[in-house]
This record gives sequence, C-alpha cells and structure tokens, in this order.
Amino acid sequence: MNRREIELAPIVHVLGARPNFVKAAPVIDALAARGAEQAVVHTGQHYDERMSEIFFTELGLPEPDVNLGVGSGSHAAQTAALLTGLEQEFTSRSPALVIVYGDVNSTIAAALVAAKLQIPVAHVEAGLRSFDMTMPEEVNRRLTDQLSDLCLVTSPEAVGHLANEGVPVERAHLVGNPMIDTLLRNLDAFDTGRVRAGLGLPARYVLATLHRPANVDAPDIAAELVGHLHGVADLADVAIPVHPRGRATLLAAGLDAHPRVHVLEPLGYIDFLAAVRGAAAVVTDSGGLQEETTILGVPCLTVRPNTERPITITHGTNRLVTFEELVPEARKALEGDDPARAERRPPLWDGQAGPRIADVVMEFLGEYGAAR
Repeated sequence: MNRREIELAPIVHVLGARPNFVKAAPVIDALAARGAEQAVVHTGQHYDERMSEIFFTELGLPEPDVNLGVGSGSHAAQTAALLTGLEQEFTSRSPALVIVYGDVNSTIAAALVAAKLQIPVAHVEAGLRSFDMTMPEEVNRRLTDQLSDLCLVTSPEAVGHLANEGVPVERAHLVGNPMIDTLLRNLDAFDTGRVRAGLGLPARYVLATLHRPANVDAPDIAAELVGHLHGVADLADVAIPVHPRGRATLLAAGLDAHPRVHVLEPLGYIDFLAAVRGAAAVVTDSGGLQEETTILGVPCLTVRPNTERPITITHGTNRLVTFEELVPEARKALEGDDPARAERRPPLWDGQAGPRIADVVMEFLGEYGAAR
C-alpha cells in the first residue's frame, strides 16, 4: 500500500469474546473521533446473546460489519475456522491495520493471518504473562506479541516482559487499560439495588464466576471446587452466573444443591458489573474481573495458582487462593479483614486509555504510510 491507500483503508478490529468488546469500545470511539475509517469483525467465538450481542448494544459499539459465526469447538477446530474466515475477510478488506484484544483464540488467529498477509498488527493488552504455558491464553498472548507491530500495554511490568522476550522497545507503548475506560464511563449505570432485586439476592452476597479449564473441565476437580463453594455459601449467599464452559460439569457436581447458591444465566455487561459492585466479595478465575474489582474496591479471591495481572494484587483488592484457602479467605473478606485492598489505582487506569491508543495508532499509520 502507498500512503494514500493506507489513509483510505480501514482499521479492522477483531472481536470474539466478552472481554474483547469491553476493551474495544473506547478504542473504536477514540479512533472515530479522529476520523479513522474502521470495520468491526465479530468472529462469533462467543455466540450466546448474553455473551456477545448484548455487549454491542450496552457499550454503544457499532454493529459488526461481519460475524464469522465460528462458534465453539476444540482449540484446533475453532482456530482453523478462524484462520480460514479471517483470511478471506482481510483479503477482501485490505486493512491498513488489524487491532486484536486480549488472549482468546480469535486474537492469535487474527494476528497470524495478518502477519502472513503483511498487514500490521496492534495488540491491546500486550505483555501480560502468567508464565504458565499450560494455559491456552498464555500461548495466545505470547505468540500474538511476537507478531505485533504495536504492543499496547496496560501495566508497567508488561513492558519488561516484552523486553525480556526480545520485542523491540519502540514497539511497546504503555497506554493504560481500556477495560477501565468502559467501567468508569458506565459507573452510574451500575444499579446494584435493581439487579439484586431482579435476581432475588439478599443485601449481602458473594459473586462467583468460574470457567477456566483447570477448574471446571475435570469432573473430580469441579466437584472439589463445588464443595468449597458450598463452604463459602455457609457464610453468605453465593450468586454464580454460569459460563457456557463448564456449566454441565459444575451442575453435575452439585453446584445448585446448596440452598444459598443462586445459579444464574450469564448476565449482560451492565447487570453483571452492577452485581459485582454490590458484592461483599468476588470469587473468580477470570482475568478481567481481577481488574474490575480493583477499581470497584471489592475483595477478589482468584482461584488460580498465578495471575497475568499481578498489579491487581499490588495495587488492588485481588489475592490468589487455593481451593483449601477459599473458605477461610472468604471469611476474612466478609469480615472486612482485607489487607490487599488499596486506595490507589494502577498507573494510567484513568479512563483515558482509548484516546492514548488512538494517538499511538494514528501516529504509527502516518509513519508506516510515509515509509511505504
């Protein structure tokens, strides 16, 4: 492409799962304010309305230009469908830049296709590392960063991870966290009282979300986790919107057998964050929820041996727990004994990450076009 062609070609955002939508909204808005031509490709990796379509409505995202509808499947089958669909899409659109988000299969597939077609790639949330290669997300994020021309970083330690892996320093840009932009923009809409009444929850409850393969795929492990969740429910009601991943296994393990466990359908963004905001504590294995609770000031117990978001521990409300630690740590959180809680926010988690990303992207495209 010459410079004029780059100016006319679209910036293509590839979105596949709930966290992608939340991160993309402020970036799309900020680029639109700068007059950028854009297109949104929804891969359909999350295909349930409450897991995808509702987020476009609630977050004010433009309707996707295309939905590839890849659906679920094994990692290999899903990624293969993504590669085929995205190659066709990029070939027909000739993007000036492909922007990918997070660490899902849609992210690595889009980065790989774009790199092979010699289309520049920008990765929002680059450099996060759990150092646990048994996690599919860790594989996805490491490979995506190696393929990316722009590594858009949400927290300072991620810059060091990229440098250690040989990513040239000029590719890395500390821009802040666009997921927090979306949270702060919608803060007044998080009506805890309305959501609590609608879901039949008491004034004091714990919110849980669990979907990681290591926690929910094996029936014996899921059963052990459910037993500890029942122990938390002995302390306070537990509300758990059940992710499609692991639903059958968790229910087979007796998740709903405790009278104070409220098994819910997946919630939209506004209702979910309203429920989080009103919770006495959160139990999760999600990455993004560690960040959201940090800003909302809600004690967060992350049922994982590691986190790619350590800043939520040093600057926020998060702590890592084993199954055996879950009940005693929940008791401490419910009693208000939460030494991990901090008043300060991580650097640049200020609601302005979207505009900073747009500035980096527009400067990059100007320089890229001038060099062609």
